Amino acid sequence: MPERLLIVEDDATIRITVGGFLERLGYRVERAEDAAGALERCRAERYDLVLLDLRLPDGNGLDLLPKLRDLDDTALVIVMTAYPEVRTAVAALKAGAYDYINKPFDLDDLRQLIERALETHRLRHELRWRRAQAEVCPIEGMIGRSPAFRQLVDVTHKIAAAGRVPVLIRGESGTGKERVARAIHCLSARAAGPWVAINCSALPEGLLESELFGHERGAFTDARQAKPGLFELADGGTLFLDEIGDLALPLQPKLLRALDTQRFRRVGGHKEQQVDVRFVAASNRDLPAMVKAGRFREDLYYRLNVGAIDLPPLRARSADVLPLAEHFLQNAAIDLGTAMPALDPRIPAMLEAYAWPGNVRELRNVIERAVILSGGAIVLPDHLPKELAGAGAASEAAAPAPEPRLPLALDDAMRAHIRRVLASVGGNKTVAAELLGITRQTLRAKLGTASDDD
Repeated sequence: MPERLLIVEDDATIRITVGGFLERLGYRVERAEDAAGALERCRAERYDLVLLDLRLPDGNGLDLLPKLRDLDDTALVIVMTAYPEVRTAVAALKAGAYDYINKPFDLDDLRQLIERALETHRLRHELRWRRAQAEVCPIEGMIGRSPAFRQLVDVTHKIAAAGRVPVLIRGESGTGKERVARAIHCLSARAAGPWVAINCSALPEGLLESELFGHERGAFTDARQAKPGLFELADGGTLFLDEIGDLALPLQPKLLRALDTQRFRRVGGHKEQQVDVRFVAASNRDLPAMVKAGRFREDLYYRLNVGAIDLPPLRARSADVLPLAEHFLQNAAIDLGTAMPALDPRIPAMLEAYAWPGNVRELRNVIERAVILSGGAIVLPDHLPKELAGAGAASEAAAPAPEPRLPLALDDAMRAHIRRVLASVGGNKTVAAELLGITRQTLRAKLGTASDDD
């Protein structure tokens, strides 16, 4: 189905010209001549994109913009203005506009801007669908194609179906242990039951025991009323114990008993509670070494380790780095409301050469930072941390030296520089011309007619 566009413009000539041009491109176009008409149409219909003039007969486009977004925050807005002051454009972007274009504008420039905006719109819809799928079954939200990743998915599905068998997920920090734990819950027969999670390192021993088992009134100072613990809250579902290696030794036999019998007592209580809970634990520590050192109970370790899942570090599945990077690139662009930036051709080798000590979490943070620094244009090596630049340099040093190239002619070098600047601002000729200190007409002349669609 073609995308629906709304033009909000008081100038009838512009409405007719721009509307006809966009209809010939295959879009479904509707028109409004003032703010009241725009609001009326947006209350009745949903639009993928709105072209909004800032000067309207019954109001200011900057005042109308947040009202349109309140009606539908998925629609993108491109502001049209005959007043090219930077502060006006910045105000529009802060109010939620996707981008702006100065009047008079070239129809081909408008076409390119609309195509970029609608591609962002499509990506946002796809991301919402993926996130909805991930909420239903988080394993589907994991990205990878390496043999190690395929094996992880297979093992997760099998263990999820293994009834109430306890699970121990082992892996370095940032490898996605909680995501796998949630997938086990969602893929199991307990998916309709509660999912309850606690980080064992986040609370001191006394509070942690109360959180896990609950307490009776008067069990300790300030215990003014009885409170159920996480065991009770997870009845019929899954209890996820993150950082199980940090669980205090005095609590470990109590947890073991609850694992074995599915029974426990609240703190300060005498009556045993019966539950039906599946235990999933995770740790980035070397639990066998802790068992040998006497810092973790051997019987608890082996009880938890019945369903063991070992998450490989990212450096052990380098084939997954680029698919993950592209996934995070798309997510970051959508979250920031920018066009999805391209990657400089040197970036993939830098990403694959790096060891990623922080694993998937570090990769996501690096990509998000790069998208912010790129401003939604091309991601360059300078947008990556210096550690990755070092990895890329080492990779290049190991590769054969490229054939020497003859220097470009002056005109060719100038055109190459203009194209790089254009790429860095997402193809916006007006902004590129301002950065280069030339007029937009001069920029187009230097590129040549054949390059005008670049």
